[in-house]
Amino acid sequence: MVSPGSLVPGVSPVAGGGGYGQGVVLHPAEPLTALAHGIGSQHDLPISPFYAFAGAFAALFVSFLALGLLWSTSRFRGEHAGLALPAPLQRVADAPATRTALRGLGLAAALFVLLHLLLGPDDPARNPAPGAVYVLLWVGLVPASLLLGPVWRLLNPLRTLHRLLSPTLRRGTGPAHHPLPARLGLWPAAAGLFAFTWLELVSPDPASTTTLLIALAAYATAQLLLAARYGESWFTDGDPFEAYSALLGRLSPLGRRSDGRLVVRNPFHGLDATPERPGLVATVCVLLGSTAYDGFSDNPSWIDTFQTSPLGRTPTATLGLLGSIALVAALYCLCAAATRLVSGPPPGPLTAFAHSLVPIALGYLIAHYFSLLVVEGPRTVSMALGADNAPEPAPPLGPGALATLQVAAVVTGHVLGVIAAHDRAVRLFPPARAVAGQLPLLALMITYTIGGLGLLLN
Repeated sequence: MVSPGSLVPGVSPVAGGGGYGQGVVLHPAEPLTALAHGIGSQHDLPISPFYAFAGAFAALFVSFLALGLLWSTSRFRGEHAGLALPAPLQRVADAPATRTALRGLGLAAALFVLLHLLLGPDDPARNPAPGAVYVLLWVGLVPASLLLGPVWRLLNPLRTLHRLLSPTLRRGTGPAHHPLPARLGLWPAAAGLFAFTWLELVSPDPASTTTLLIALAAYATAQLLLAARYGESWFTDGDPFEAYSALLGRLSPLGRRSDGRLVVRNPFHGLDATPERPGLVATVCVLLGSTAYDGFSDNPSWIDTFQTSPLGRTPTATLGLLGSIALVAALYCLCAAATRLVSGPPPGPLTAFAHSLVPIALGYLIAHYFSLLVVEGPRTVSMALGADNAPEPAPPLGPGALATLQVAAVVTGHVLGVIAAHDRAVRLFPPARAVAGQLPLLALMITYTIGGLGLLLN
């Protein structure tokens, strides 16, 4: 989406960021709002494409060969692994006072954003609400979940509101909660994540207070009504931000064992514990596809396409976003089908390896939104604290260092995906077919790597 600075004459966009922090300098009188969400063009990222692709392929092939030779049995134990934290620390973490304080913090932050949307100026350069939604929430949940696990479950203001309203709703003729259909799985979260990324990347004026008010009101109303029908468990799978935080939190070194103890663990154990549920593939593909579209949407050829399209800007951009997500999903489904042909049908052939896409999505998110968080995040906080003149954004890293970080994030995410997929393969397949069964997965990782690096370097 267009950055606050991009609406102010003479203010330059942040190089190397993405989404909310990227933009083309536009004057208010200009009729066209440009889509400029990429992570930098080739002149912004001075790194040799040859060395970037060669290094990525070498990392993938070496890791694949090493795993095939040295890793013959499954080593990840999911929710049964981890070193228990001291009991006093767990008592503090699980104390009602701690949980109440976190819920109160989330509710207070939501009220703060609501008041600024209702009473603040309709100018993202002077109103912290858009930055709070698109930067502190959407991007800030990435490091928060990586460090602390699924933190949005405790901060979610809608879950808190539901708890506060439930006693009133249950009085008199209040309806009993209906069981949540198992077939829904994470599909509601996938739909919600698509709606949010559409709002950020496609809607005509995503930073407008009116647009945000309408979107947040619709989201809150739908979530609270569905929670009233299905109970608080609805938020776990139906709230897109809880599902988003929970997926990223699978890679946190902090987690819970199956016995309820808080533990420090190898993040791969948490990733291995990702439930194979309906909608899991769709949820991860929305994250991957929307980030890929955000990177492609500032490509000159795409900008020319939606500017000249007879369908109009918004329908064309919507088709572009849908097409990007569909392409990611189709490649994964083809990979699952090829794996089934090579090694036979494992349990849950489509979802069995979906967890291996989570570190890939994380790598794309880091590469795409690092600059945005470290530049626009402090600026948003400064505005929220009442600073009259928020500091002008400045790139946190030079172009070379930023390029190295972004390429490293993409490549590391794919290597971690290869490791997760290999461990699952040696568990599901007979030893003679375990390595062969991973060849389609390796091809998928290479394809995703080409696409990810191509968005970075072109």
